[in-house]
Amino acid sequence: MMATPLWAIGLVIFGAFIGSLGPIMLKKAAAANIHFNLSSLKNKYFVFGILIYGIATLMFFPAVKVSDLSVIYPFVSTNYIWVSLLSVKMLKEKMSKWKWFGIVLILIGISLIGLGSQH
Repeated sequence: MMATPLWAIGLVIFGAFIGSLGPIMLKKAAAANIHFNLSSLKNKYFVFGILIYGIATLMFFPAVKVSDLSVIYPFVSTNYIWVSLLSVKMLKEKMSKWKWFGIVLILIGISLIGLGSQH
């Protein structure tokens, strides 16, 4: 078991945040009634959504290289939190108490995995 540097955790959380913009942009592209074909490449939301997914994935490589995957990868689940929060801000979606409860459970799960990796 290798020690997970704090910068690696931060990079994965930041990458998850950046990556969460991908589905937001794809949702905006879908709202424009595009279908997946060559004309999709003309939709700025579609192109940005795909690019941002790729960039976020590339950001994980340095963190995975220096960390145990079982420790670092659960932090990717913060993506669900970022998507929920950005959906409220950018897509005017509503958060129910169950969605907030789900976010709390994700945070608890990440914390438990982190604590479990110390032994």
